[in-house]
Amino acid sequence: MKNPQVLVIMGSDSDLPVMEETAKVLDEFGVTFEMRVSSAHRSPQRTAELASSAAARGVKVIIAAAGMAAHLAGVIAAETTLPVIGVPIGGSPLNGVDALYAMVQMPGGIPVATMAIGKSGAKNAGILAVQMLAICNPELSERLVAYKFRLSEEVAAKDTALQEQLVLKNRS
Repeated sequence: MKNPQVLVIMGSDSDLPVMEETAKVLDEFGVTFEMRVSSAHRSPQRTAELASSAAARGVKVIIAAAGMAAHLAGVIAAETTLPVIGVPIGGSPLNGVDALYAMVQMPGGIPVATMAIGKSGAKNAGILAVQMLAICNPELSERLVAYKFRLSEEVAAKDTALQEQLVLKNRS
């Protein structure tokens, strides 16, 4: 991808089913992104190069997804001044709690904004990246306002449907 605004790095290609949620959000908002596979443990030089060269390529936010020891987000954060969003991936014997702890417990000076484990965290990572980009992009900011309004409308519609079901149930 030429001139991506967001760089999404996964520790393994097996993380793709989760990180597709991030891609859907970025696509929905028209945010350009690049997805890569690189491991903090199996390819540390490659990971460091991806992180350290990101800003020069126009990247504004990095999203890093990993499971188990999940050092990927921290290693990336150590190599760049760009904001890093971590997505813990489940699937380990500890169901992703190990990945969550690895991302949340960063030493002072190396921040990683850590999302929830799994698909909801991947979706929120995309939204947070869009919110960061929208700070300097009024058009993107307007799309976020419309998105939040749609969420509110969906809740209202679900409540209306529930109330109708309850009325029908109470009549019988």
